[in-house]
Amino acid sequence: MSNSLQVIGNLSPGRNLDAYMASVGAIAVLSVEEERALAERLFYKEDLEAARQLVMAHLRFVVHVAKSYSGYGLPLGDLVQEGNVGLMKAVKRFDPSVGVRLVSFAVHWIKAEMHEYILRNWRIVKVATTKAQRKMFFNLRSRKKSLSWMNDAEVNAIAEDLNVEPRVVREMEGRMASVDTSFDPLGADDDERSYAAPALTLEDHSADPAMQVENSNWADDEQQRLLQAMKDLDERSRDILAQRWLADNKATLHELAAMYGVSAERIRQLEKSAMNKIKKAMTLVA
Repeated sequence: MSNSLQVIGNLSPGRNLDAYMASVGAIAVLSVEEERALAERLFYKEDLEAARQLVMAHLRFVVHVAKSYSGYGLPLGDLVQEGNVGLMKAVKRFDPSVGVRLVSFAVHWIKAEMHEYILRNWRIVKVATTKAQRKMFFNLRSRKKSLSWMNDAEVNAIAEDLNVEPRVVREMEGRMASVDTSFDPLGADDDERSYAAPALTLEDHSADPAMQVENSNWADDEQQRLLQAMKDLDERSRDILAQRWLADNKATLHELAAMYGVSAERIRQLEKSAMNKIKKAMTLVA
């Protein structure tokens, strides 16, 4: 089956869809006898070349099925690729002794892969999770005649055909009518909808006036405590800290040592002692 994947990769619908459809449309359709012979080679002898030919001959059918799902607003090329996966799964499991054509067997696998892709990508939030909901989704999607809401008669008719309660039909119709909403505001080119973004409804704690006043008072108090602690130092210690930490052009230990006529190690000790006194004073006040 890996050879089939390689050939299909060379005809990828994601690259040039028109060229892809033209290529697969030119592949000859198999006769009943040719298909049976290839299927028997694959089923009984695991002939991968036979699998490749069966897959290639039915790529046009995948395109045909994919076009029937064009109303979901998803890229046709992606639907074709998903359908090709289903086709290969069908070819791998096809039993020629059953007596049906491959296309009749493969259509269920092809649609199953396309359905999975549609349900994963049609909405960010899944509209159908259970098997019953999936069946309802695709049946309801194909039966709706317009974008307007169905009347009671239409709902009751669909509910009767699908053997479900009318409320189930209404619930799925509501899910299908919902739209995805961006949590964050959209770009400046979409101002008409940006105001409704959920992110704009969240409380901004940074704009709380009480918190702003509290933070401002706390900052002022810390500054006052720091100034008082600096004043309590002796003049030399205060000057060392100012030149080492507060000046634009900070002095080195050796420069201060030369200024005060002591060693650089002594300046370091004085600096450390002054810092400890300030930390202690700030802690005691707090």
